[in-house]
Amino acid sequence: MTNWDEIRTAYQVARLGTVSGAAEVLGVHHATVIRHIDALEARMGVKLFQRHARGYTPTEAGQDLARVAQTTDDQFQQLAGRIKGQGEGVSGELLVTSLINFSPLMVGALATFRMAYPDVIVRFLTGARLFRLEYGEAHVALRAGSVPQEPDNVVQPFSRQAVALYGAKSYVAARGAPKSEEDLASFEFVGYDDPESRAPFNLWMKPRVPFDRVVFRTEDNRVQQEAVRAGVGLGFLSVHEAQGDPDLVQILPPREEWSSPLWLVTHVDLHRTPKVQAFLRHLKEYATDKSAQ
Repeated sequence: MTNWDEIRTAYQVARLGTVSGAAEVLGVHHATVIRHIDALEARMGVKLFQRHARGYTPTEAGQDLARVAQTTDDQFQQLAGRIKGQGEGVSGELLVTSLINFSPLMVGALATFRMAYPDVIVRFLTGARLFRLEYGEAHVALRAGSVPQEPDNVVQPFSRQAVALYGAKSYVAARGAPKSEEDLASFEFVGYDDPESRAPFNLWMKPRVPFDRVVFRTEDNRVQQEAVRAGVGLGFLSVHEAQGDPDLVQILPPREEWSSPLWLVTHVDLHRTPKVQAFLRHLKEYATDKSAQ
C-alpha cells in the first residue's frame, strides 16, 4: 500500500458510491478510477467493493481502508493549508521525457529554461519506454507518431521534426552524390537494423533502396549519425542535429513525408501548474526560434 493515489481513489469511491462521482471529484477519467481500484485490490489480495448496477458498495475491508484514508486526507488538507503558496513558483524538479533523438532540441530548451528559472532542477529522461505521466514519472513528454490516447493526459500538437538525407563530405568526395531518386539504390546507406521499421523515412526508402544496400544497421539514432559522419554511407538525419555539423552534406532536402508529427503531453492534474505552463511556453518559443534560424 505505497500508492496514495490509489488509496485516495478508493476513499472517494467509498464516500460517493460511484466511479463517475469519484472521477469528477478527483479530476480524472473514470477509467483511471477503475484502474486504481483494480490495482489496489490485486495488490492487497482482497475485494474492497461490491460492484452492482447502482455503483460501488465498500466491503468491510473497504470501509476500514476508507476510514484510514479519510484521516490521512484530512491531514493532507491541513498540511496544504499550512504551505499554501509555497508551490506556486517555478522551482524544484522538472521531469521531462522524450526519445533520445530529440535530445539536441530538448537539451537546448532545458538549458535556456534553467537560465530563466535558476531554481529549477532538470531531470531529462530518455528511452523507448513510455513513461507514465499518471504515476508522476514525468511532468512533460515529447512524443512522436500517432496521437497519444491516454485518457488522463492533455495532448497538444507541437511540430514536425524536419528530416533530410545526408552524407559525409568524405563519402561524397569518394563516391559522388545521387543525382535523382533512381540513383539511390547504387549508394550505401546507414539505417535501422529492423527492415520493418515504421519510421516514415524508412517506409519511403524501402521500395527505392534494397535492404542489402543498408550496410550499417543500428537502432540508435546517435550511432546512425556517427556512422554517416564517418563516411559509411548516406543516412536520414534530423536537420536540427545535422545542420551544425561541418562534416555533413545535405543530399536531399527535408520532406514532410519523412517526418512524424510531434506531440506535447502533460497530465491533466499538472497541466496548469505554473512550472509546467512556463516550460511549455518556453519550449514552443525555443523551437520556433530554432526553426527560424
